[in-house]
Amino acid sequence: MATVKTHFDRRSFLKLSAAGSAGLMLQFSWFSGLAAENPKLEKAFELNGFIQIDTNGIVTIASPNPEIGQNVKTSMPMIVAEELDVNWKDVRVVQAPLNTTIFKRQLAGGSQSINASWNALRMAGAAARYMLVAAAAKEWGIPVAEITVQEGIISNNRNNNKLSFGQIAEAATKIEVPKEVDVKNIKDFKIVRHSQFNVDGPAIVTGKAVFGLDVYHDNMVFACIVHPPAFGMRLKSFDASEALKMNGIQEVFTIQTYPEGFENNYFDVSAFPELIVITGDSTWQVMKAKKTIKAEWIPFESYSIKVKGFDGKANDQMVPAGNEDTAEKYAAMSKKSQETAKEVRKDGDPDKAFSEATKIIERSYTAPYLAHSPLEPLNFYANVTADKAELIGPIQTPEYMEQSVAQRLGMKLEQIDIQMTRIGGGFGRKLFGHYLVEAAVISQKIKKPVKLMYTREDDMTFGAYRPTYHAYFKAGLDKNNNLIAFQVKAGGIPESPLFANRFPAGAVDNYVAESWTIESNITTAAFRAPRSNFMGAVEQAFLDEVAELAGKDPIDFRLELFEKAIKNPIGKRNDYEAERYAGVLKLVREKANWGMPKPGLSRGVAAYFCHDSYVANVVDLRMEGNKPVIEKVYCAADCGIVVNPIAASNMVEGGAVDGIGHALYSMLTVKNGVPQQNNFHNYHLIRNNDAPWDVETHFVNSDKHPTGLGEPPFAPAVGALANALYKATGKRQYHQPFTIDVEGMYLKEREIAVKTTDDTRI
Repeated sequence: MATVKTHFDRRSFLKLSAAGSAGLMLQFSWFSGLAAENPKLEKAFELNGFIQIDTNGIVTIASPNPEIGQNVKTSMPMIVAEELDVNWKDVRVVQAPLNTTIFKRQLAGGSQSINASWNALRMAGAAARYMLVAAAAKEWGIPVAEITVQEGIISNNRNNNKLSFGQIAEAATKIEVPKEVDVKNIKDFKIVRHSQFNVDGPAIVTGKAVFGLDVYHDNMVFACIVHPPAFGMRLKSFDASEALKMNGIQEVFTIQTYPEGFENNYFDVSAFPELIVITGDSTWQVMKAKKTIKAEWIPFESYSIKVKGFDGKANDQMVPAGNEDTAEKYAAMSKKSQETAKEVRKDGDPDKAFSEATKIIERSYTAPYLAHSPLEPLNFYANVTADKAELIGPIQTPEYMEQSVAQRLGMKLEQIDIQMTRIGGGFGRKLFGHYLVEAAVISQKIKKPVKLMYTREDDMTFGAYRPTYHAYFKAGLDKNNNLIAFQVKAGGIPESPLFANRFPAGAVDNYVAESWTIESNITTAAFRAPRSNFMGAVEQAFLDEVAELAGKDPIDFRLELFEKAIKNPIGKRNDYEAERYAGVLKLVREKANWGMPKPGLSRGVAAYFCHDSYVANVVDLRMEGNKPVIEKVYCAADCGIVVNPIAASNMVEGGAVDGIGHALYSMLTVKNGVPQQNNFHNYHLIRNNDAPWDVETHFVNSDKHPTGLGEPPFAPAVGALANALYKATGKRQYHQPFTIDVEGMYLKEREIAVKTTDDTRI
């Protein structure tokens, strides 16, 4: 049993305040509003910001982070319930409101919800359990050591007297919070590590769960926006006379989401800060009126915006002029990859090693812009009055957007009330909350509550895409087919995907990593680990080709490198644990029976580390004409302690399907600044009949601190797919999506050819 401190920073959720004759009550009393929802809760007592216990023994646990489908609304309360030692069937889970005083990191992104909150959640449960036990010990007049707790029942070991949590809850509120508490031994977990179904599952399948699109309030109006048809354009003038004649249309006007001089935070990404707004009585009416707006758009000149980083410092960021063309940008990326780039890491003497290598192989890879395409398009409800801004909807970064809304509306932080609904898909898109700010600005302007709705076309053409990337790899082998030199040069629009300190850094004596970027006015965003999902895929495809050149089995080749990184690592900045990396490869090899041929099937393998977790995949497929039929995907993952196995399996399976689908089909292109795909008729997502027939998931049995799982499964699925396709077709995959001849398509549109990707020198 470990002992941990309960007070650890200014956000501590265990701050006390005097509450008169009621004794000591913890700050944060929003639980009191729950009684109206359930009349059976006659009297309830709040032990801390996470926990309320009713007299009948029902325990209400607040889940602080946005629920985006990753199941944190179940998994986070499970951790609290485990340390509290309550029966899970007696737990009721509610979505906590935004409160940065009590809750730490109320954000859904970076696969960090459980990782970042593990200790705080355990402390919340353990501290409440201590207070309940201390209250019972005081009532019975016995030492705490003579009391045991099991599933919400406190037992007196002297005389076998018992008290339920509900019976002692009021007395527990008068117990001072301890400075440190004992948490359980991991081996004693009864809730964590045991599968629990989604607490919102019944509400979702019966249509009772509230998503942003479900939020309706009396007297609210509906709003749609019109943004420029091309990146690099701004509004000059518009004519709304036809729209204003239509039934149900109230107003048409423009807004500046982020006016000049506004200090954007990292999540205030917006390609089009000036918008035309149409308001009316229904969504259908404003959508029809939107089509009648006649607007004139003109090119903008380059300008700069202030963007505040995570360190709190604001820097100028240039937004270049011009209308981007994807074909030209691919040519520019190819050219850039052949130029001198910024050296980020260098081990040994790569130039000398390459000059002495017996075999050298070079390859280049690309990936396009991708739209997030969440099932639920962007939307938000806002009701801004002189005293308060009430905002309700799907947002992954409520605490950041609270700051932005306050700044934009000229209000104090405590006047902003952001309420989180379930999020109908985000994949990183709803980290960037310009649409929340837009709703607030519209409501403030018209002095009415408003529901802002984006159409699918709005959502897909507004920007905030997964960046487009390019990576060049070079590897050198000696006469014994050992890897002696490795070079990676990676860049993209507008960011580089390079991770200089990831594998195979640390496993090759002579290694160099270089980075470059190209500016763009097309906004980009997080996309289920955008840099990792590209680099992991292409690195693993390249390593397979290197293994083939060396005449080695692809798993054996990787394990040789990991063995070197374990015994004699190169450099001191390697950001992975080679033993764990090798562990998932060994596990997937075992579970997939890698050495056993499967008649009629082609197999590919890949493994990758990101967001502190390790995932390896084996993909089995066969070809039906030109169509790959994926019969099975084997997944092995090491994410430390698996809090909720059924939810973890779902995330790994979903990540594999998502990665495979985007790698096969998805692509967003731009012509003269205009997105060429704007809905699902011309933007291909994976269909049911394209998905793997089976996904088999296995987890490394670990007692390590839990780590991320929303993003790590994506990249290795793409790499394993590429390697399986090669086995099936004899053709290597260098450009995503794999079902489109990307290189041939762009060669027809430009004069500068992409550097060839078939120049193996032996």
